[in-house]
Amino acid sequence: MEKIITKDGSIAEVEGAEALYSLRHTASHILAQAIKHLYGGADGKNVQLAIGPAIDTGFYYDIDMERKLTDEDLADIEAEMKNIVKQNLKLERSVVSRADALKKFGDLGENYKVELITALPEDAEISLFTQGDFTDLCAGPHVLFTGKVKAFKLMSIAGAYWRGDEHNKMLQRIYGTAFYSKDELKEYLHMLEEAARRDHRKLGKELDIFSLHDEGPGFPFFHPNGMVIQNELLNYWREVHRRYGYSEIKTPVILNRKLWETSGHWDHYKENMYFTKIDEEDYAVKPMNCPGAILVYNTHPHSYRELPLRTAELGLVHRHELSGALHGLFRVRNFTQDDAHIFMTPEQIEPEIQKTIDLFDEVYKTFGLTYKAELSTRPENSMGSDEVWEKATSALQKALEHRGLDFVINEGDGAFYGPKIDFHLRDSIGRTWQCGTIQLDMMLPEKFDMTYTGEDGEKHRPIMVHRVVYGSIERFIGILIENFAGAFPVWFAPLQIKILPITDNHNEYAHKLCQKFFDLGFRAEVDDRSEKTGKKIRDAQVKKIPYAIVIGDKEMETGVLPIRKYGSKDSVDMSVEDFVAYVQQKIASRDLEY
Repeated sequence: MEKIITKDGSIAEVEGAEALYSLRHTASHILAQAIKHLYGGADGKNVQLAIGPAIDTGFYYDIDMERKLTDEDLADIEAEMKNIVKQNLKLERSVVSRADALKKFGDLGENYKVELITALPEDAEISLFTQGDFTDLCAGPHVLFTGKVKAFKLMSIAGAYWRGDEHNKMLQRIYGTAFYSKDELKEYLHMLEEAARRDHRKLGKELDIFSLHDEGPGFPFFHPNGMVIQNELLNYWREVHRRYGYSEIKTPVILNRKLWETSGHWDHYKENMYFTKIDEEDYAVKPMNCPGAILVYNTHPHSYRELPLRTAELGLVHRHELSGALHGLFRVRNFTQDDAHIFMTPEQIEPEIQKTIDLFDEVYKTFGLTYKAELSTRPENSMGSDEVWEKATSALQKALEHRGLDFVINEGDGAFYGPKIDFHLRDSIGRTWQCGTIQLDMMLPEKFDMTYTGEDGEKHRPIMVHRVVYGSIERFIGILIENFAGAFPVWFAPLQIKILPITDNHNEYAHKLCQKFFDLGFRAEVDDRSEKTGKKIRDAQVKKIPYAIVIGDKEMETGVLPIRKYGSKDSVDMSVEDFVAYVQQKIASRDLEY
């Protein structure tokens, strides 16, 4: 437990995320104080401070100053921060009037603080936090003394528009991170190094998986290797969904304005959509698949006996993202959403949610991924009544509770048409990624006049569930690249076997062996370049190919193959038949190990 100064000025003992947030918030103030000391000048006015919050990965502070900071300056700033930490300054909270706050920061030349104070509501409480010679406008929380911030590191410098508005001045943003212990900091920095080594953009290029081009920013191009991975994932997806009772559909990419007005996307999602005109009428490129699935449902009447009705679609969607937000396969402008929509009676909600989570469990376990769940509630720009939202949110919460699944509530992060459960996957180096989601929707069935005939012979509204398991095929591939560091399990490795003849005399046998593997459905190639065997082996390792087989006189005579697994320095002798059976078993079981 750690003691902090809360937002109301009281002292409280907290732990976990709340304690870490308070520590990092204090670290941001120490950063600002150090910058003032180093670059502020005699009166401190050479530096103007904007905002400095704690964030999930640490903290940052936005500053406005003439001097252009470089990465080399971070060492000097860190040294001054350590001096402030060593002084173990006490943090003290005070509440001041609007007039006093405006005068204080106006006299200091802190124009950004003045703007923030002016924008506050008239009845807002204005609090300041002081440590030594430094005072900042801040609501808290903070730790009690600067001496608590012993394990920290400044990470980078970037540009950031004031208040995130591109029409405002560009400020300098300094990012850092902080932990309560040096071991935690060391572990985090090691994770960042490992993440850089696994960066899917770098590996995607090295392994010839995908590329991005200026001719289509945010629109990824998949190469043959990337298509092997994608197709194997889709084959598995189809297999699982067939077993869980889904029927696959396909709907158009472009649909007219009237549809998107009915669905609510035109009013609630327009800024993220692309538009065109056909025959002088407005059309939109679909950002989501759900309206198309509803049109399929409405093509003929339904009875309660048909429900639940499960439809699935691998739909290509397009969403407008700002160019600065684009990031490899993780944030793109078009992607394949592995969507599914379940239409059901109210009584079927919980069993269908449970069955959906069963499907998610199976898929994520196949890739060796664990997850945590978040229940996201009603956002500000939502449709529908409080009663409908409360009923839908309660249904999802009960499903999670009855399953005994740990979850957190993510206030205000639901879809505009309904609450949702988000599944955050944990990868091999401890990072989490939001992928799967289950969204409960009672709005769109009403808007599209969806019905089924109940047991009583009357018309009723179905409940609709939107759900994805991969989330985005493209993003999921990016996650897998980083999770496996490009060394994919055999079943979806782009190339599974590399055959390495020692000399030209061994090429014919190598190619016959390769053809045998090809006929069995394996992905195999022969490296018959006039290169030394050692180089061929190293190249196969660099390309992270699961199995490399060196072919010489002995192998031709005996038919025994030296199998060298990726990452191993030694080879294992196996007959052709045993090796075939071995690989077939690895593929059939979708084994994660070679």
